[in-house]
Amino acid sequence: MTKTTIALASASLGLAAILLGQFNASAVPAAGGDGGTAAAGADVIVGAIPNVSKYGSVVVNGRTVMAYAIGTTSCNIGTAQLEWFASPDNRHPFIPMNAFRYNNGRFEQIGMSWGKHGFTALQQTLCGTCQASSTGTYLGIGCSDPYSSSLNGGQSGLGTRSEVNAATGTFPGTSNAGMPSAAATIGRRLQIDSTFLDPALNAGTQYFFEAQYVHQQDATAGNKMNNASYRPFTVGTLSSGAYTLTLTGATIQQKPAIEAWPLVDANASIANVDVPNDGRFIAGVSVRSNGNGTWRYEYAVHNLNSDRSGRSFSVPVPAGVTITNVGFKDIDYHSGDPSSPTDWTSSVSGGAVTWTGGTHSQSANSNALRFATMYNFWFDANTAPQVVNATIGLFKPATVGAPTSVTVASKGPSAASNPADLNGDGIVGGDDLATLLSNWGTGGLGDITGNGIVDAEDLAALLSAWGS
Repeated sequence: MTKTTIALASASLGLAAILLGQFNASAVPAAGGDGGTAAAGADVIVGAIPNVSKYGSVVVNGRTVMAYAIGTTSCNIGTAQLEWFASPDNRHPFIPMNAFRYNNGRFEQIGMSWGKHGFTALQQTLCGTCQASSTGTYLGIGCSDPYSSSLNGGQSGLGTRSEVNAATGTFPGTSNAGMPSAAATIGRRLQIDSTFLDPALNAGTQYFFEAQYVHQQDATAGNKMNNASYRPFTVGTLSSGAYTLTLTGATIQQKPAIEAWPLVDANASIANVDVPNDGRFIAGVSVRSNGNGTWRYEYAVHNLNSDRSGRSFSVPVPAGVTITNVGFKDIDYHSGDPSSPTDWTSSVSGGAVTWTGGTHSQSANSNALRFATMYNFWFDANTAPQVVNATIGLFKPATVGAPTSVTVASKGPSAASNPADLNGDGIVGGDDLATLLSNWGTGGLGDITGNGIVDAEDLAALLSAWGS
């Protein structure tokens, strides 16, 4: 096939992208992720998420997995043309798609796809005046290019994330080396477990799609922090094996979906932390009272584009604070991606709650928090929140002088004014004793001394504080 034939075919697909959803490409410009407005060089953003396609479902290990894809309209808001060469050239964007939900205080990722490899660029005007390129191998300055959801859902054009360095924007020109062929219906597409969408199980839940462009020219220009955008969606009826998902509102440009958390939860806050010479993590926290003298601490850590990735997350805990109900949630890679699904383990020791995955030395495919991915962490504590620094341990080895971890502003438990007052009613009495005895031999509420188990030492500490 000649290059001319490829270009003509690409142009036809681009026209189809317009007809299949560009009319719905409403968007809200925003200075997200410190990227802001145009900077020197090429600067690609998700200008709009215009439409969504569904493909049915498949039962996998007893779970009903539903498959979707979302459309993405790119915009080059920079001062230079953006390279858009089709494979086997690697100078084109890689476009992962994600889904998230907010439910009962938790903001979590519920779906992910492989990434669409770009192949040609049209020259349109979604984001303003377009200084058009004369060829589809560049996206002109100020120009936009629509990829419909059906185009992004084409399985042959989707590449594994494991080959991509999101910090530099580089990946092999020929994708999916050693990867299996795409499974029918759900393979490589944006997969979501049906239980996360079922309206009967998710009353009051709010949903968000997110798309991101990874591109080496954009990263080299220093413009990689504003490449993700999100848009809300709602869940409708079940038909043809999957729930119908409907986009609502406008695309929020230049902001990853985690930035919606403080907008839907007044208790939530987020903070950025950049790994030197690498990429960015965004950590969020929401704390609420359980009404029984304990507080629920919910954390979400999103890896925007760090190639070094995360292998641990730790929150400091003062002595005497009781930690219970520790939990963790990740999202599994799929369709043959080699990343391990093994959950991180948790511990309460050394003055911290810590979740830890495998090391890079054990396996390069250990379960790490990789780019365009969010993990959740939570626990209950018997003290109110205070401002703390949480720690993200890094997965890939450090170069000389580079950090092995980074800290990020968050919230964690404050020191206990009276550790023996287990129910927080202001006095140590019979209710506290009953709580301690009911948790005897466990690491639950009543571990006054903080040694990891409710035992005779805790009983002695409670009796010595009786009536205080």
